[in-house]
Amino acid sequence: MGHQYNHQQRHQATDGLLNLLTKANHDLAVVHHKLEREFQQVYPDNANPMKLVSRIKKIQEDISTMKEQCHELLAAKQDLIDKAQRTLVENRNLVQRMQASMGMPRTLGDEDDTAFINFKEIIEEWTEQVRSRIGDEKHDSDSGDVNKLLFSAIV
Repeated sequence: MGHQYNHQQRHQATDGLLNLLTKANHDLAVVHHKLEREFQQVYPDNANPMKLVSRIKKIQEDISTMKEQCHELLAAKQDLIDKAQRTLVENRNLVQRMQASMGMPRTLGDEDDTAFINFKEIIEEWTEQVRSRIGDEKHDSDSGDVNKLLFSAIV
């Protein structure tokens, strides 16, 4: 009998708490609705404090997402630059070796090849951009490896 009494007492206490929480939730919803209605009457649409808070939260989420996407894009760009550089330099060296094996004179040296010089300048400019964004302290510690610099900036 005592066990049933305790069980019934706990059940009533739980019901009371549940009712209290339900009422509190309803009261908060009513207050929220009244504030929303009052703000709509008092403020123009673009100055409504509740809408501004909502917009700020959305913008903060968007900024976080965009930051992640920018890091991914930056890493992909560096990967593309590395692959392009490796492929172009390897192909250029292969063409020069083929010319030499066929007895053809090299038409251009490294210092005379305008396209190759322009390509190297573009790679150097990109490297400097990465270094300037990351900071000189990392440049001093990493001896020129752009991928290490980029990775340390992203992480």
